[in-house]
Amino acid sequence: MCNRYRPASVTYLRDTFGFTQIEEAEPWSPAGIGPWQPGPFVHREGVSVGQWGLIPWFATARRPTGKGGRPISTNNCRVETAPTAPSFKGPWSRGQRCLIPAIDWDEPYWGTGRNIWWRFARSDGQPWALAGLWTDWTDPATGEVLRSYTMLTQNCDAHPLLSLMHKPEPSLPADAQDKRAVVPIEQGDWRQWLEGTLDEALQLVRLPPLERIAHDAADPSRRVPLPGLGPVGAAPVPAAPTAGPCPPPAAPAQGWLPGFDA
Repeated sequence: MCNRYRPASVTYLRDTFGFTQIEEAEPWSPAGIGPWQPGPFVHREGVSVGQWGLIPWFATARRPTGKGGRPISTNNCRVETAPTAPSFKGPWSRGQRCLIPAIDWDEPYWGTGRNIWWRFARSDGQPWALAGLWTDWTDPATGEVLRSYTMLTQNCDAHPLLSLMHKPEPSLPADAQDKRAVVPIEQGDWRQWLEGTLDEALQLVRLPPLERIAHDAADPSRRVPLPGLGPVGAAPVPAAPTAGPCPPPAAPAQGWLPGFDA
């Protein structure tokens, strides 16, 4: 699962997806966001800024609650249960899939007995495009239509790096922990993810190879060796600017989606 990440910049969104209607001022924090905060995402109709934490159809407020009024978390969605989970099955069945541009994301590493936030970027310096779902919700009190999104997750028990994150369940073997990781979508697969059938979309749910990941402690002063991966494991995470452009993206094809011209 993922509870904090750094969204890509407006400049990256413009240069990569060809959107010119985005405001110059970013309504999200370049230092990183958490659940219920605004972030950008790309879908078949364009680019939107919405709440990270999907607001399901049955919600009566922006932060949804379940039985007994207990808050429910909707910033992550297990891809395996997306077709049946009450909060997510509607957007899933309607094909409301999105790409979440992220400089990097963080996960908790508990190998020392205390949490160390561990950061994951792409080794080529480009932002990730993480798989998600989105929807619109109408506030019953005001009639305001609000857009929101969730980040899909997949099992990563077999991954040599991602499986090290999160607290292990002592009663379960290593291959049955059901550790979770995000779902990166490669640029050549963006159209298939956004426009394809459900079966075609599911074909893209796979773990990133180790060599594609640059990782390090989010706070380098807390860096520790990871089991089986040496002092850091891969190249340290490249520093991201607090403002301004991300690294230049690879040039996309002209009009990579209907109505979008790069």
